[in-house]
Amino acid sequence: MLRYRGFRNTDPPIVAEIWRSRAEDLALVQPVSADLLEQFVFGRLHFDYAGLILALDDDRPVGFAHASFGPDASEQRLSTETGVTCLIVVRPDCDQAAVAAGLLDRCEAYLRERGAKCLYGGGVWPLSPFYSGMCGGCETPGVLESDPSSRQLYTAHGYQPVDQILLFRQDLGSFRPPMDRLQVQCRRRLLVQVMVDVPPRSRWEALTVGEFEATRFELVPRGGGAQVGYALVRAMEWGRAGRPGRVAGLVELFVAPECRRQGVATYLITELARSLANQGVTFLEAQARLSYPPLLQFYRKLGFQQVAEGVVYRKNATPPEAA
Repeated sequence: MLRYRGFRNTDPPIVAEIWRSRAEDLALVQPVSADLLEQFVFGRLHFDYAGLILALDDDRPVGFAHASFGPDASEQRLSTETGVTCLIVVRPDCDQAAVAAGLLDRCEAYLRERGAKCLYGGGVWPLSPFYSGMCGGCETPGVLESDPSSRQLYTAHGYQPVDQILLFRQDLGSFRPPMDRLQVQCRRRLLVQVMVDVPPRSRWEALTVGEFEATRFELVPRGGGAQVGYALVRAMEWGRAGRPGRVAGLVELFVAPECRRQGVATYLITELARSLANQGVTFLEAQARLSYPPLLQFYRKLGFQQVAEGVVYRKNATPPEAA
């Protein structure tokens, strides 16, 4: 008989064992340990025991789900108006559909009780309170295509897809950036400045990804002046998740509007890729929303390979008939 309960202090090894039972799912960092989960999930300041729910078949743990909240508009504190079911993990040797449905029901109840007005299925920045780098890539990508049961579950519960995330990877050992007139001009007039271990830009960033070392690559004119672009890269060193070698995540890329279409972004990626390769990084990962075609086209032009696809789901916390 299935029953559900909230998280207890003695549960980290149980959660880790359920996680490891899905070792064939390359979206999850493997191997995972209770200590690792303690450091990156249970030990975070915004972790709420009631938000992590375990499913048991009689006394046997068979699954868990984790619900939490996104940040306020300033990204300085948690906002209970926006609820997120971050992750649902169910053992393969049980009635997966029934266990997952029960877990989602209880996640929704937890979020509604605390004031959520909108519910999301699968996190994406900044609605990613946990599991960045632990599930899917350098950032949480919603619900991956490799998890069709979760996609069906959210649809059956009335969620609608609202965003689509594509995950890309570039092998730095085989990266061959284009060399043309624009790249020569960029090299002559621009200088790359590298800032290691840059501080988080908000309290929310510090809470959720502050443990990962961030490096900022800035492009500035050689003769002085304001920067024309920058890229933010995070080290993702602590898990394989199907990614051999050292991995870095490109989590932000910006070029000043007046400098676009001049080869600046290509030059910036070329320089940071060279720098990371010299440090022994094997792969560079990046994500892009399907709703922003220019970035998708840019990554593909540079030879980044699409390796996965995620969908973010959403629904109102209050059913229309109850509103």
